Amino acid sequence: MTEKKTGKLFVLSGPSGAGKGTLREHALKNIANLVYSVSCTTRQPREGETDGIEYKFISREKFKEGISQNLFLEYAHVHEDFYGTLKQDVMNELNAGKNVLLEIDVQGALQVKAKMPEALLVFVDVPSVDELERRLRKRDTESESSLSVRLKNAIIEREQKDKYDYVIVNDDLDRASEELKKIFMKS
Repeated sequence: MTEKKTGKLFVLSGPSGAGKGTLREHALKNIANLVYSVSCTTRQPREGETDGIEYKFISREKFKEGISQNLFLEYAHVHEDFYGTLKQDVMNELNAGKNVLLEIDVQGALQVKAKMPEALLVFVDVPSVDELERRLRKRDTESESSLSVRLKNAIIEREQKDKYDYVIVNDDLDRASEELKKIFMKS
């Protein structure tokens, strides 16, 4: 009888606007046996977002209940909202032999690494803070105050990138996507 192989856990994080979501989409299309674990959040859905696809949108009360019941592999209070990954979602996929990709913030990534040292952390960076601001403004999803918070957080998050296994500067989507694919394939 052959032993069932457990999947690998990959964590993708970096500042808002660095292109994590786009790189995630490319990875999921181009890498076999890779699944995305949808995180929970208390923030309101943006236009075009669907519950259960981009995020599981839940109330603050339900999120806090999950924290008290230790249901989250990681969670954080970011940009005035809560974000977190349900432990059971990740473990179900890993135990089924699938490789799991999380797209989460820096706080969450470091929590995952502390609980699951075998997880591979990839930081998606931008060439500069000016470029990040340009991308966020182009996205046109943030108020000025929200944009300011995201830029301040980006500076703090970028200071943590030395704690990651890999750093990809997303200055060219095709190159960054190929670099990410190589990291996942060799791990």
